[in-house]
Amino acid sequence: MTRDEKLKERWEELVVKLSNQFADGDVLDLDAIIYLIGVQELGQVHRKFKKDEKLDLMHIAICRLLEPYGYYEFDYFDEEGWPHYTVKEQLPNLKAGEQSVLMKEAIVNYFVVSQYIH
Repeated sequence: MTRDEKLKERWEELVVKLSNQFADGDVLDLDAIIYLIGVQELGQVHRKFKKDEKLDLMHIAICRLLEPYGYYEFDYFDEEGWPHYTVKEQLPNLKAGEQSVLMKEAIVNYFVVSQYIH
């Protein structure tokens, strides 16, 4: 099985599992999964978030997801418990499809490391 086929298989497994757990079976898209990761990383899972906080949560998730690739580095938690990251290396200019593949790969790796999927 090629790397792309393995990624596709794991991605589909992850989407089904997360959709069943968090969306009553409605299919979660990439942005929704990024948002869930942001909530997980913040650790404040039982609260409502304002619109700007939701964008911040997605930013947290993207930083966390791309940290293993060397693009971001965790810096500190602020007084409200929000994690902050510093940019270590600028992201390369990627086409939309390439961005999607990078994020899906990073998300799959995140959930493999956490042992949510195998």
